[in-house]
Amino acid sequence: MKWLSRIFRSGPNRGGGGSGSGSSSSSGGRLPQQLIGDQENIFRRAPARSTDDPSRAHKEKEELDHTIALSLAEDLKRRNRYRRRTENDEAISRELQDKMNLSPYPSVAPPQFHPGDYRYCSGCNRAIGYGNYLGCMGTYFHPGCFCCRSCGCPITEHEFSLSGKHPYHKSCFKELTHPRCEVCHQFIPTNRAGLIEYRCHPFWSQKYCPSHEHDNTARCCSCERLESWNARYISLGDGRSLCLECMESAIMDTGDCQPLYHSIRDYYEGMNMRIDQQIPMLLVERQALNEAIVGEKHGFHHMPETRGLCLSEEQTVTSILKRPKIGGHRLVGMRTQPQKLIRRCDVTAILVLYGLPRLLTGSILAHELMHGWLRLKGYRNLNPEVEEGICQVLSYMWLESEVMPGFRSGPSTSAASSSSSSSSSKKGGRSFAEKKLGDFFMHQIANDASTSYGDGFRTANAAVNKYGLRRTLDHIHMTGSFPV
Repeated sequence: MKWLSRIFRSGPNRGGGGSGSGSSSSSGGRLPQQLIGDQENIFRRAPARSTDDPSRAHKEKEELDHTIALSLAEDLKRRNRYRRRTENDEAISRELQDKMNLSPYPSVAPPQFHPGDYRYCSGCNRAIGYGNYLGCMGTYFHPGCFCCRSCGCPITEHEFSLSGKHPYHKSCFKELTHPRCEVCHQFIPTNRAGLIEYRCHPFWSQKYCPSHEHDNTARCCSCERLESWNARYISLGDGRSLCLECMESAIMDTGDCQPLYHSIRDYYEGMNMRIDQQIPMLLVERQALNEAIVGEKHGFHHMPETRGLCLSEEQTVTSILKRPKIGGHRLVGMRTQPQKLIRRCDVTAILVLYGLPRLLTGSILAHELMHGWLRLKGYRNLNPEVEEGICQVLSYMWLESEVMPGFRSGPSTSAASSSSSSSSSKKGGRSFAEKKLGDFFMHQIANDASTSYGDGFRTANAAVNKYGLRRTLDHIHMTGSFPV
């Protein structure tokens, strides 16, 4: 530190006698030059003063001491300011270090990222940083965040399936998209072209392998569904099988069917189509029905399976007298009885296959009773499309009255026939399964592909919807055809 002090000294020969201060001595010589300051080469001429002025010398000494004190104080102040700044910097440094030590991650050197190197996981939306990662669909994932959309587990295989933007395990994707056979419960195999080929029922949407159509898999004779490997069907003993759902409301003998038969006759009477003659009705086995068809000279029969017949010839028919019991997966204990049918009018008897659900049995009875009504009322020589078509309309209308009461203006037979139905029907209602069966039987009638039964029904139903049943029947009686 440089500091400046001023020292004033009096010369050895000053003029006395109160001559005052001057710039020269009395002898006219120059005063010697004096050093001012300790490190600067600055020279000034010292002012001349009197040696006999002690107060002035004392004052100059005090001035010098004050100057030295000010210089020392300024130097001390500058040193303290530098020390405080250094202490503050050290405190800030310690605070930053403490904050870094609070991080939950291991104390490693932070990675050096360039602005374009940042990657974020599309699974957890966090930065990936260094380490393993997966790149897929134009984005990145932590290995544990690349998960299957179906099961939620990480995908570790080299191959996976992709649906839209969602990844799947190949096995999970196959479970979701590859159809399983509802018969054998295996994945439906691909054909030679590598395509998945299967069969599907048009109403029940039952999917199954094409091979089950030729491997003797049982098919329900009522609802047409194939037998599943985990639900055995009941064998009726005549080549037919019945599923458990249809078995619940199946009618097994002639006695069980009588209430249903009389309720349908009442249904006809409620539409002013009373049948005065007492036409016998019998439940028969498949063989007995086929034999009766052979002996019948007239009539058109639905092939390949006929389930009902309106007889007009005298025959001996074996009917079921006592309902069989279920023993394992077949019926046992059936009792039959041959019966001679004598013709007392244009209709000898009505025959129906046994073992069918109540709604299907009723629709067959309604169809065959319409054949009997037409013959008894003098409707002669009708072509098959007209006769079978109008009979199918009556069968369809009766099903509607059972499945959808009040849909058409006609009496319902639910109360009258409750004793011949399943437990739900006995309480006056229909179970969901039975209503679904009724919908299926109506679907069968409406979508029949045959000319007489299918096209005949659709033409007859259109005429009845347009002109009503009575006017349609009158037109058929007069012209032998449907009104247009």
